[in-house]
Amino acid sequence: MRTCTDLTRLKGVGPRVAEKLARLRIHCVEDILFHFPFRYEDRTRIVPIGNLRVGDHAVIHGEVQLTEIKFGRRRMLITHLSDGTGMIVLRFFHFNAQQKAALARGVHMQCYGEVRKGQRQLEMIHPEYKYSEQQETLTDVEQALTPIYPTTEGLHQLTMRQLSEQALALLKQGKLKLAELLPEAILEENDLPELVASIEYIHRPPPDAPVNTLQDHEHVMQERFALEELIAHTCSLRLLRQKNREHSAHSISPSTKLEKEFIGNLPFSLTNAQQRVIEEIKSDLEKPAPMQRLVQGDVGSGKTMVAVCAALQAVEAGYQVAIMAPTEILAEQHYRNMQSWFSILGIEMAWLTGKLKTKQRRETLAAIESHEAQVIVGTHALFQDEVTFARLALVVIDEQHRFGVHQRLALREKGKAQDLYPHQLIMTATPIPRTLAMTVYADLDVSIINELPPGRKPVETVVIPDVRRNEIVQRVVKASEQGRQIYWVCSLIEESEALQCQAAEDTANLLAEALPDVRIGLVHGRLKPDQKELVMNKFKQHELDLLVATTVIEVGVDVPNASLMVIENAERFGLAQLHQLRGRVGRGSQDSACVLMYHGSLSQNAKQRLAVMRETNDGFLIAQKDLEIRGPGEVLGTRQTGEMQLMIADFFKHQHLLPTVNRWSDELVRNYPEQTERLIQRWVGENEQFASV
Repeated sequence: MRTCTDLTRLKGVGPRVAEKLARLRIHCVEDILFHFPFRYEDRTRIVPIGNLRVGDHAVIHGEVQLTEIKFGRRRMLITHLSDGTGMIVLRFFHFNAQQKAALARGVHMQCYGEVRKGQRQLEMIHPEYKYSEQQETLTDVEQALTPIYPTTEGLHQLTMRQLSEQALALLKQGKLKLAELLPEAILEENDLPELVASIEYIHRPPPDAPVNTLQDHEHVMQERFALEELIAHTCSLRLLRQKNREHSAHSISPSTKLEKEFIGNLPFSLTNAQQRVIEEIKSDLEKPAPMQRLVQGDVGSGKTMVAVCAALQAVEAGYQVAIMAPTEILAEQHYRNMQSWFSILGIEMAWLTGKLKTKQRRETLAAIESHEAQVIVGTHALFQDEVTFARLALVVIDEQHRFGVHQRLALREKGKAQDLYPHQLIMTATPIPRTLAMTVYADLDVSIINELPPGRKPVETVVIPDVRRNEIVQRVVKASEQGRQIYWVCSLIEESEALQCQAAEDTANLLAEALPDVRIGLVHGRLKPDQKELVMNKFKQHELDLLVATTVIEVGVDVPNASLMVIENAERFGLAQLHQLRGRVGRGSQDSACVLMYHGSLSQNAKQRLAVMRETNDGFLIAQKDLEIRGPGEVLGTRQTGEMQLMIADFFKHQHLLPTVNRWSDELVRNYPEQTERLIQRWVGENEQFASV
């Protein structure tokens, strides 16, 4: 068990503060030492005002020349400060009469804040400050870089700093013991610094510490803990995998009749990659331990066919299959497609989402419980309490990155009967490089479909500024006249769904004015599901030529006649998302194109991303580039942000550590069981008690 010193040993921690700290996963004093700063401020030296640049965060020292109240759209207090090398304006929107009186001409001030460009000169808005009549009393500066911690409502930075100061003091006095949990061989092989020295350095870096390296979490002291944290998470997933193999599952014989009949009815042949993955799954399903397999395949590589063959194997053996998708649109598409294939084979299907009416829902639940329904397709509604499966043996989860480990395990528990667990097949069209997959999906076996069906043409991609918008509008007219359909995607302008939907509505109205002969539909996140469905179906039936949409169409909409994709403000998207969106076209036999429209001048990062899109259609290569560029693309989605909750490690910045992580995780699980358990306790803690989900 790990050592755990009561938080109330620290001054200022009572029940209310302890409750707030618990929200940050801080349950004892030791946890404070592993709650690392995410950035730093340099308050160790005074910077001459004449040396300041826009964007600097700095401590300045000067004499007040003038303080006045200005009236504009809002009242503000303006203080002019000079140190002989230059002048700066301090701007306060929240102030009182005493503050104005205190900051009189001749008073000395020491301030810390961000330097901004003002109307006539540089300025700071609401800097932290102290003042005095005498200059000498203000010469103190910090002795270390100032840490800025992740915090929560009601916990100030000052409180976090005071608590870490006390915890560090206990550590130095030997009243707090931290064990080195990495084997000596790892430390030596990677030339890693000692545990306590690293902790002290990260919480209180010396004045000469390289601030930029620390801000980027690339200092050796931070990398030492990033490696430790990644090893802990990978070990927890490997142990989960081990535990899973100790469970029992239905051993399912390969399909002899249904699969043959299904493949015989298809108007095309399966690719070699699809056949290889189908064989891997067959072999897993025959085993008496539950399959945990992830199938990675690029957009359009035919993952659904692979899932169908797995489902047929389970159905032929007399079992039920549950297929879960992240959105109602995608779930319904799976349902309709599979119904057209399965009805010929005499297989009964059910469809379960949150929007079913009471009577329909009751009938569906009865069909699932009685085994009348053999294949059940739905959203996360599938693992709600009232759903009881008769004989569930296989769970297929589509778009894995939209679900977390906990949700998958909840569905697995739901399918458990007489100590037999269902097999799980997990699919994702968000490919990630193999080294990363080994860490992120360490609890799963990974299969890759690395070829596209024959005849699928690459999508031609062009990048143009939005000042040439009229040319694109003409391209839309031409495609429409040729009987082709078009997507027009509006990006997230700000972190607000309302503004995003407004932007989509405005675009649809402008296009309707410019294109009176083109039938235009609109889909966004604020439409009710049945309205969304109505528009989507009209587009599928070619009752609409152009679909203006937000990113709700990123996953799963299959309209083979759509051959043009226009993405506005493409520079705002990550590579993975751009690739997903582009995958909505090029599904038919005709030539298809994707236009990436950007606004204004592009940052270096955005230029790189858009160039990658123009140069390649290969999802795996794009995923690798996404990691290299460290764009904001959601390469890992909730798996990284919601489930792993990494404290110091970052998959993008620390990918060079992953080969070491993968090699040593196996070694630790095999040869250091006690240390492994304590490592998991330290970094994963109560957060992911997977086995008890």
